[in-house]
Amino acid sequence: MEKEGKSDADKRSTITVNVKFSGRSIPVEISDESTVKHLKSLLQPLTNVLSRGQKLICKGKVLVDEMTLKASEVGNGAKIMLMASQGLHQGDGPIRKEASNLPTVKRMPEAMRPKKDIPQVPVVKSQLERWKATGVVALSECNLKALPDEVLTCGPSARVLDLSHNSIQHLPATINSLSSLQKLILNWNKITDNSLSWEELASLKSLTVISLNQNHIATLPREVGTLTSLRQLHIAHNELTGLPSEIGQLTGLEVLKVNNNRIHSIPESIGGCASLIEVDLSSNLLVELPETISKLKGLKALYLRNNGLKSLPSSIFKLCCELSTLDLHGTEITMEVICQIEGWENFDERRRSKHQKQLDFRVSSSGKFDEGADKS
Repeated sequence: MEKEGKSDADKRSTITVNVKFSGRSIPVEISDESTVKHLKSLLQPLTNVLSRGQKLICKGKVLVDEMTLKASEVGNGAKIMLMASQGLHQGDGPIRKEASNLPTVKRMPEAMRPKKDIPQVPVVKSQLERWKATGVVALSECNLKALPDEVLTCGPSARVLDLSHNSIQHLPATINSLSSLQKLILNWNKITDNSLSWEELASLKSLTVISLNQNHIATLPREVGTLTSLRQLHIAHNELTGLPSEIGQLTGLEVLKVNNNRIHSIPESIGGCASLIEVDLSSNLLVELPETISKLKGLKALYLRNNGLKSLPSSIFKLCCELSTLDLHGTEITMEVICQIEGWENFDERRRSKHQKQLDFRVSSSGKFDEGADKS
């Protein structure tokens, strides 16, 4: 009988509160013995607002992190208002009612999009001759919906293929006829998961740069690991939720930019990308990084702005001896936290030295030193 009574009490302790935020009402089931801080952690993935960027108000009172909901007089059915501090968010920003059904990817402004009534720009003989002479196939903003057949006639002459700002949905497997291609630029198109033949791209042994920013890619296939000649991979502003473990096979990769996606985690195999110099993971949904990122001994710049990160790998400052740029603004990691990590002093010395060199050569647009993280 005692057990039954205890079970009933446990049931009564589970309450549902309705959190009002940006035109939405978010129901949250939680124990009334939970702290306000725990409630904020539950709200973070539902709103994209970091815990320390949330102010919760119930019955005109600001709720205190350390207090329980019960002690705060928050009962079943209570209405709580969430006010968000500007800039303290993960991903592209707080989830709002008016944006809940819209894609997360920022699209090209209407004025910049190719008009439907504008015909595809035809390829002329002089243009084809110029491509073969220079090695640069420039077809940006030509209202293309497919790769023109004339491009393939360039064969090994083509070194750069720029198809940005078009409406291309598919790249044929015959792209492998451009055997000397070094750079493939497909920014601002309609590329999806099945638009590219990654196996054929892997056959292009000179291909060092792939840029797929501002498309509709949700998943990178395992075959990406076969592009061993790749030095730069740009897939910012897409719909990625993760990276395949095969990414670690890209041992020559120097620049990885996957900012402004929906990535929840980074595979431990990232430590295999031994040549990485710059990594941009800004504006995603990361809450932690794998310890193996500390194996990137040549890493110089790491951008982590606007994620839900609460800590860094413990040996990152000690082992990443080239790291001099670190952006943690808009995360849960404040200056107070990173100052406690082993190796901080050496890292701090490197970044200040870099800043001074930029000032000396007048490269820095601002003389003000950026600490790289929020103070509180």
